[in-house]
Amino acid sequence: MALSLAACGSRERIPEPRPSIATASSRDAAICYADLHRDGVDFRTLPDKDYGHGCGLSGTVQLLDIGVPVNNLTAVRCGEARAFATWIRNGVAPAAYQILGSQLVQVDSMGSYACRNVVGSARNSDKRSGHAIANAIDIGSFVLKDGRRISILDDWNSPDPATRQFLQTIHTSACKRFGTVLSPDYNAAHHNHLHLEDDSARFCR
Repeated sequence: MALSLAACGSRERIPEPRPSIATASSRDAAICYADLHRDGVDFRTLPDKDYGHGCGLSGTVQLLDIGVPVNNLTAVRCGEARAFATWIRNGVAPAAYQILGSQLVQVDSMGSYACRNVVGSARNSDKRSGHAIANAIDIGSFVLKDGRRISILDDWNSPDPATRQFLQTIHTSACKRFGTVLSPDYNAAHHNHLHLEDDSARFCR
């Protein structure tokens, strides 16, 4: 009987552990929350969740008000949220007024958190995207007070020099604030948005 039980046990399949996400340190998160409060950004903290398979939330926030309405944003890692709010306020909004002569009134995002791999790169297709840990935001267009909508899809190569200058200026500004910035100049997968990621890659295309 003992041998029979041992044999049965030896055939039992032990589940493999699910890959866990890298968690944000409580100290870094506290500093980031303080920075957002200092800058007058309205937000709420979100509970940490590990969904397994390299996807989850750690040290994330829901941005409620950064001074300009932004749609389609869900959970965002605090460091990403801090860089994003600073970019919109100090990079995009001033560029819209100075170059295009109109106030920025809305930013159209294409989302933040999504449990998926990198797209558009065969070499990295087996790797998790920054979106899988809410550490990236995709931006599709900007709405101005005079009614114009400046979109990455339609205006990246606009015949209007001011529009092109605006998009190139905010792209350069993003590269100073985010570790990875991907545009239509990178690959076809980014033909309609800017990918902004708070990492240390120093990769700007």
